[in-house]
Parts: sequence; structure tokens; C-alpha cells
Amino acid sequence: MLRTVAASLSLAIAAWAASSVAYAAPINIGVVLPLSGANAQFGINARNGIEMALEDFKSGHDIDVNLVYADVPQPNAAASAVQRLVSREGVVGVVGAFVSSVTLAASEVTERTGTPMITHSFADQITGRGYRYIFQVTPKATTFGEKQFQYAIDVAAKAGNEITKVALFYEDTAYGTAQAEGIRKAAKNANVEIVIDDAYPLGITDVAPLINKLRRSDAQLVFPVSYFNDALLIIRTMRQQKIDLPVIGGAAGYIVPDFQKGLGKFAEDVYSIAPANYDALPDVAERYKQKYGVFMAHEALMYGAALQHMLQAILNAKSTDSEKVRDAIAALRKCDGFSAGIPGGCTAFGATGLSATAYPIFVQWRGDGLVTVFPDADAKAAPRWIGKEVK
Repeated sequence: MLRTVAASLSLAIAAWAASSVAYAAPINIGVVLPLSGANAQFGINARNGIEMALEDFKSGHDIDVNLVYADVPQPNAAASAVQRLVSREGVVGVVGAFVSSVTLAASEVTERTGTPMITHSFADQITGRGYRYIFQVTPKATTFGEKQFQYAIDVAAKAGNEITKVALFYEDTAYGTAQAEGIRKAAKNANVEIVIDDAYPLGITDVAPLINKLRRSDAQLVFPVSYFNDALLIIRTMRQQKIDLPVIGGAAGYIVPDFQKGLGKFAEDVYSIAPANYDALPDVAERYKQKYGVFMAHEALMYGAALQHMLQAILNAKSTDSEKVRDAIAALRKCDGFSAGIPGGCTAFGATGLSATAYPIFVQWRGDGLVTVFPDADAKAAPRWIGKEVK
């Protein structure tokens, strides 16, 4: 009898230990972001969102997490940084890396080492390579391009304007080229002519040739796809030359607080496609603004959601084994916390790792903030087209 009780007690202790072993020590999560260089502000915004998301998650779950950061501003530094996170720091998973070209390089290592990674980078190739360990919380770039075009055409039509000719400027990166392809595809389907279709190098310092070409064209609106510094230069040069065409930005540099700070009145009414906006999660957004002094940029929300999805998957897996965590990420549909702020209301993934629920939205600058204006089901205010409110 005593032997039977002792054996049962041993089995119970073993079962308890097995269920608790994953949380006996801090769980290391790698965070790959550009914390220096031209895209540092995106990285800082994402880091702020990740740290707030971790605080929120820990308030409702008994889990000890250590965030291990790697500053990776360029693709050529990604492989060594991620290898260090995996081999030296023993990270269970990785979130990052904002810039699509960095994410592509980083995910080569996470795939080879069997380390789950969740990103909000856009490039189609990220989940188009047949990899098992990479997940995107956003739609792919061509979808952003298609919706960037279609939403603009829809809003213009509601304003009584038929669009037949447009201009396209895009940076020659993985993000820019993929999103531009989506715009081309949508324009072709709509029988709209792209009268300017020009790529330019990331970090361009002289956009005068592009803007002069735009001035001489008969484009009715312009689609620029660019990161922050290029976005400022393009819009400032347009407005200084009195080119007042509607601008439909390609997310990235067009939807961060510093865009309006850098452009002032020139930012007013600029549109952009976006993966999310803070006005969908007002309570969290207000706490973020109180803490950091600016509105919650999309990358803060998206990477916060990515982290919370990964942590919930670890809890669901009851393990830090990479294969079990990977399978738990793939199986999880998370519709609370930061995930609720993403269009579609959840983080969930399809067979390739691409989001199964997310879709782009249209935002517009009003004063020093962004307002969601389209689709109608997500809108918090009516759009304005060439200064007039569209009903």
C-alpha cells in the first residue's frame, strides 16, 4: 500500500515537474530590430510596443520572460546576430526585424536552426519560400499594393472623381518592389494607366528628377512606397513645388509620428495604406501615449501582438521545445490583447505562415494623428479627398 502511494506520488510530482519545467527559468525571446541607422525610429517604436505588450501579458499570466535584443540595421548583419541569439542566448523564438530585407536574411538562420520567428515585415518572399518556422502577422506586400490602389480608387469614386492615370514611385528593396507589383496588378485589372513607374535607391538624396517628371505628367494621384527619410523628401519636394495631387503612401515611413513632425502642414490629408492603426485599440493606445509621449505607431502594435502570440503559444505548448512551440504558434488563433487591434481582430496563420485573418486599412493624416478612414467597417471618420469630406 505504501509502495503504491509512493509510486503515485512520484508520478504526480513528475507530471507537475514536466508541466512546470518550461517556466522554471526565464524564457529568452530574441528581438531583432533596427535600433540604429536610418530606420532606428521604427525599431524604437517596435521595442516600446513589445515591452508594453510583455508587461500586459505578464499581468495575466505566470511566465518569466527575458527579451534579448539584437540591433540589426542592415541585412548583412542579420545572419550573425540571429545565430548568436540562438546558439549563445538560447532563445526560444524570435520576433522582428521590421525591414523586409533583414527579415529575409534573419529567417534563413531561424529556418536552419528550427527557431520560430514572427514578423510584421511585408515582402511576399518571407512566407513564399516554403519555410516552416517563419510567420507573418500582416498580409503580404502585393496585397498591400493592391489595396493601396483599390482603396484610393474607391474613395475617389465616392468623391465623384474617376481615376484613369496614376504615378508610382518605389524604393528598389524587397518591400518596395513587391508592393509596387501589387499596385501594377491592381491598375491593370482596373484599366488605369500608370504614366510614371519609377524605382529609386533607398536613401535617395535628390528627388528633383522624380518630382519634375511628375509635374510634367497628367497623373491624377501618386503612389510613393518608401521608408521614412525618403517619404519626407518626396512629399516636401512635391508640396514646395505646389504639386497638390492626392498622395497615397505605402505604409512604412508614412504612418509614424515623425512624419507629421517632419512635414508639418504638408502632412495634412496624406493617405497611406496601413497594417493597423492605434484607433482600433484606444485604451492601449492611450497608455502608450501617456508613457512615450507620441501615438502608438503601427509597428508598436504589430510587434506587440507578435510577442503576445508567441508567449501564448509557449504556454499552450507547455514547453520551450522549438518544434512544439512552432506547432503551437501555427495552431493558435489569438483574439485578445494586442492581437485585437489588428484588422480582422486576431493573429492566426495559414499553412504557409502568412496571416489568415489580417487585411490592410486606409489611414489619413489629421493634425498630428492618423485616422482610419476606409474600409467603411473599420473607419473612425469619413475620408477627405482634395480637401472635401467624402460621405
